[in-house]
Amino acid sequence: MNRRHLHVACAALLALMCAQPQPALAYLKFGVPANGRQVTLKWAQTPVRYFISTQSAAAGVNASEFQAAVARAFATWEAVPSSSISYQLAGITAATPGRDDGLSVLGFLNRPDLDRVLASTSFLVDRVTGALVESDIFFNASFIWSVDSAGAANRFDLESIALHEIGHLSGLGHSALGETELREGGGRRVLGAEAVMFPIAFAAGSIAGRTLKADDIAGISDLYPAADFEGSTGSMSGTVTKNGQPVFGAHVVAFDPAKGSLVGSFTLNAQGQFSINGLSPGPHIVRVEPIDDAEVDSFFDANGVDTDFRVAFSDRVVVVPRGGDSGPVTVTVVRK
Repeated sequence: MNRRHLHVACAALLALMCAQPQPALAYLKFGVPANGRQVTLKWAQTPVRYFISTQSAAAGVNASEFQAAVARAFATWEAVPSSSISYQLAGITAATPGRDDGLSVLGFLNRPDLDRVLASTSFLVDRVTGALVESDIFFNASFIWSVDSAGAANRFDLESIALHEIGHLSGLGHSALGETELREGGGRRVLGAEAVMFPIAFAAGSIAGRTLKADDIAGISDLYPAADFEGSTGSMSGTVTKNGQPVFGAHVVAFDPAKGSLVGSFTLNAQGQFSINGLSPGPHIVRVEPIDDAEVDSFFDANGVDTDFRVAFSDRVVVVPRGGDSGPVTVTVVRK
């Protein structure tokens, strides 16, 4: 591998039980070290060119069905009106996902050893500039897949999983806007999710993951804003404390009662600070909660995440101004 390049392997996994991404920053966005600084991982130019591997057929899906399902998933992200991201199919290649060749390749690999991993995204990054050189997605051919419009029993929906992984390919980390329950014998079952970027997959047969939610839309628009994005939306910022001390890793959710939408972020530094961009102007209710519906390492590769506190709400409705920030919001939590 060229020493100028940093290969981030398995940077984002969509798993049946849990996932283990690299550290994610704000939103969550991915952050990578480059020349002594932390850089937000994103594409410098669009359209993002991607290739389909000749190894793009697996149980339940042929090559043309794979290409069509992936194209639909790319089109869903591209259709977000407040985002400027775009994608382009560059061609078919004999290359496979995971090779450091400068090509962003999507295709199947047979990985029965990864028996809880449906798909994985990896990145090749310039060590000096932090520029994203390539991003590959592999789908695990050891599972049975479906492209049926209504889903198929006991088969995982390719379009849903592709939509999640393309979010990673674009630079988004995981969202904690989901609810799960523990399975007997281990693992979690998803009861509901308000973000495609929630790290745990819906059960086989479900197509619930084909639709972007408010959190996904805010995230991709923050990374690749359309011309009027900042002027038409607002932000919220503040701190979370417990016993007078800042809380790291708290999940902060802004709820818009007028639209019924949720957008979340985390306290991401030692000062317990959070910031949420891309909010619709108007009143919001703020909820702070510990990470408890997925494993902590689905969101952070760091020690010190505090999960020992009860759900709390801001003591006031927070008004988000159009084109501006709400001003400091402080939420105090108490131990469980």
